[in-house]
Formats: sequence, C-alpha cells, structure tokens
Amino acid sequence: MRMIKSFAMVLFVFVLAACSQSAGNANQFLTLATAPSGGTYYPIGVGLGNFWTEHFEEEGISVTGQSSAGSVENIDLMRDEEADLAIVQGLMADRAYNGVANFEGNAYEDLRTISMLWPNVEHFVLMNDAIESGTISDIEGSSFSIGAQASGTEVSTLAIMEGVGLSRDDVDPEHLGHDDIISAMRDGRLDGGSLPGGTPVAAITDMYASGVDASLLEVTPEQLEAINEVASAWFEFNIPAGTYPNTDEDITTIAQPNLLAVRADLDEDVVYQLTKSMYENLNEVHAIHASAENIELESALDGLPAPLHPGALKFYEEQGIDIPDHLYEED
Repeated sequence: MRMIKSFAMVLFVFVLAACSQSAGNANQFLTLATAPSGGTYYPIGVGLGNFWTEHFEEEGISVTGQSSAGSVENIDLMRDEEADLAIVQGLMADRAYNGVANFEGNAYEDLRTISMLWPNVEHFVLMNDAIESGTISDIEGSSFSIGAQASGTEVSTLAIMEGVGLSRDDVDPEHLGHDDIISAMRDGRLDGGSLPGGTPVAAITDMYASGVDASLLEVTPEQLEAINEVASAWFEFNIPAGTYPNTDEDITTIAQPNLLAVRADLDEDVVYQLTKSMYENLNEVHAIHASAENIELESALDGLPAPLHPGALKFYEEQGIDIPDHLYEED
C-alpha cells in the first residue's frame, strides 16, 4: 500500500513538473500589421509571418500578417497592443515617435524599429524647359502634382518641399496619380510631378520611352540634410544608369524606408531571433516578393527614424555594424 502511495506521489510530482514546463513553453502568437491586400505591404507582411512561423514551429512562435489601413493605423494598433509588429512608412514612424504633425500631442514613444525593408524612392520629374539647376528646387513656380489629396505621396512631397524652402504656395499644385501626371505632361497641361515608388516606376519608364521632353531631378547632399531636419526619414539613393530608357548616367535622389517596426515591450530574445533568422535566410526572404529582394544587411539601418529594439540592436552589434547614435534607446 505504501509503495502504491509512494508511486502515486512520484507520478503526481512528475505531472506537475511537466505541466509547469509546458506552461513555460506556451505558444506565442504575434500579429504583424500590414496594409490593404492590394499593395506591397500585405504580401510581404504575410510572407514574413509565414517564414517566421515555419522557422520557429518548434519554439511555438507563430506570426500572422494582418491587413490594415496602412502606416497610421498600424502605429495605433501597436499602441493599443492589437499588433506586435508592423510595416510602417519612414515618415509616419518619425512623426509618431517624435509626436509632430498629425501625431502632435500624441507621440508614440514606445515605437521601436527592427530593419529597413525596401526603399520608397522619390522621383521628382520636370519638363526640361523649366529645369535650371537640375535639382528639386527647380519646381518653384511650376505647375506641379504633389500627389492625390491626403495621400502618403502628398504628405512626403510637402515635407521634402519644406526642406528646400518651398511650400504648396510656391507651385501651382495638382493632385494626380502617376499615370495621369505623365499624360498631362505629354499634353502640355502640367510641368511636372512627384511619383514616389520602387524602381523602376512604370510611369517614369513610359515618360522616357515615349519621348516626353522631361527629366528626373536630383537631390544634393545639402538638400538631403535640410530635408531630414524637417523629418529624419530619408537617405541618399542612386538610381543606376539604364534603369530608365535613354538614361546613361546615375541619378542621385533620396528614398525613405518602408520599415519593420515593433512594440518596445516585445521580448528581447524573440526580436533577436526574428531579426537573426531573417538575415540568415535571405534566399527565402527574397523569394517572398520582388520588393523583398531589397532586404539586405548592408542597408538594414538606412533611414530608420526611431531607436532599434534591444533584440535587433543585439544582432546588429554581433555583426559589427556601425550603429548611429539616434538608434540607441535613451538612458
């Protein structure tokens, strides 16, 4: 009888230990906020989620890409703890973290970053007869499309213009989409416009291929520095010669990152593992989407406007990457 009781007690202790161990390794379900399903954010976000879920199946970590309205909502979702990670436009991340512009009085100081994912390249085009210096300052006095009203293009274009001392009042503003800009320029109804996007932008390819007498404007280092005083969201980007028809020289412009953001309170080891696995399996990551081919360790920190999460910081320090001061958390 005593042996039975003793065996039962040992079994009971073993079950308790097993349950305790199981609870310690409980599955962790993470949500990655993206954007509407028709764009690039959604397929990349879903693809990254599937990639991580597959790689961390044994660890019980599952990441699910979630559609949303885009960058602004993604920041609110993280703030409200309805999302753990998010893809966010660099300019919006800068404004949210610093509590300026549309986030004035509503700063999200717990916003942290993991990596630049792919660049959103600024393309300012202007008819050649209006070009003087060849830089974006030449748009002053022109009829110029600054992007659809309330669009990300309009927000970023006006911020860039502010950096070079211009405002909406310094141009005759239009609010057209990419294809409509080139069509209006071809018909002589418009001098130029802002057409941001991943290279090559189809409408700009059409502009050069169809003989519209216009060119891409450049951004000088001095202009870039001034623009980043308005919002620290851009970095230099060279469009290689031949990217667009009949262009035999590199074009120096700027780009802002579409970046991977994360809540500050997410476990450091989890973020470290997510970052490490992404960069140690780039062949798989690049296969997610054409734009994901831009995810490279050499450009991981380009244009990041908010501090790195400690988990991501640990990985980059292990790789010997030079980390700018503003990407460290404040003491």
